Amino acid sequence: MLTREKGFINEDLFSQLIPQFKRDLFYLTFYFQGEPYLHPGFTRMIMIARSNNLFVSTSTNGHYLDPENARSTVDSGLNKLIVSLDGTDQEAYSSYRIGGSLEKVTTGIREIIRQKKTAGSSTPRVILQFLVLKTNEHQIGEIKALGKKLGVDAVEIKKAQFYDFDHGNPLMPINPAHCRYATAETVPGEKHYHIRNRLPNHCFRMWSACVITWDGWVVPCCFDKDATYRMGNINAEPFEQIWRNEKYRDFRRKILHNRKSIDICTNCTEGTGLSRIL
Repeated sequence: MLTREKGFINEDLFSQLIPQFKRDLFYLTFYFQGEPYLHPGFTRMIMIARSNNLFVSTSTNGHYLDPENARSTVDSGLNKLIVSLDGTDQEAYSSYRIGGSLEKVTTGIREIIRQKKTAGSSTPRVILQFLVLKTNEHQIGEIKALGKKLGVDAVEIKKAQFYDFDHGNPLMPINPAHCRYATAETVPGEKHYHIRNRLPNHCFRMWSACVITWDGWVVPCCFDKDATYRMGNINAEPFEQIWRNEKYRDFRRKILHNRKSIDICTNCTEGTGLSRIL
């Protein structure tokens, strides 16, 4: 159940959805292509999920962790909070997080840590996520030190994804160890990039998870960023029917027979070791 930039999931709808999933669901990833803290009822919905014994994880750009949000986050029982911090100085940080403030994010992280200590709470587990780019790859050592100084539970070093990667991207890291993509000369003197994934014809996510957009559409996974492959809408029919319908079955068959033919799969790195926790 996820927020998107175009709108907010209705809290009443969310409350009605949980019983549909309670029997089988145990882990809720509460974000998708948007900033979850923009939703005015975000932490209240976390409380609903937690009251149903679900493990809840979310990810934020860190700009909304003011004292009120930090306190309500701790009180909500959120299990895991990922905070993106892609640079140790403002120049490197804003090369990707355009318009963002490094100081505001670090202040927010300190606030969530302070609220945890005040409440005597071990949750949420705070993960500092560092997306490696050409502009910040020299700062990996610095981000580890900063994470320790801020008091987070872990630092996650993650390789960046790019929409149009065939001819490269100015933000791609120079060090191949930090990049999702490799190069090959298909034409002499002309480099082309390809993902470091052979795309075998299987995907465990097709049978273990899915994404539900703010307006109720069920899509196969988080790589369907524009909700192109819509399997059904929970406002119109029960989730269990959507999960087993012919449209979904046909999509799974394509995964098993010719995964490379599905465009959202061609940038997928499932199983290739995108990140490491320090």
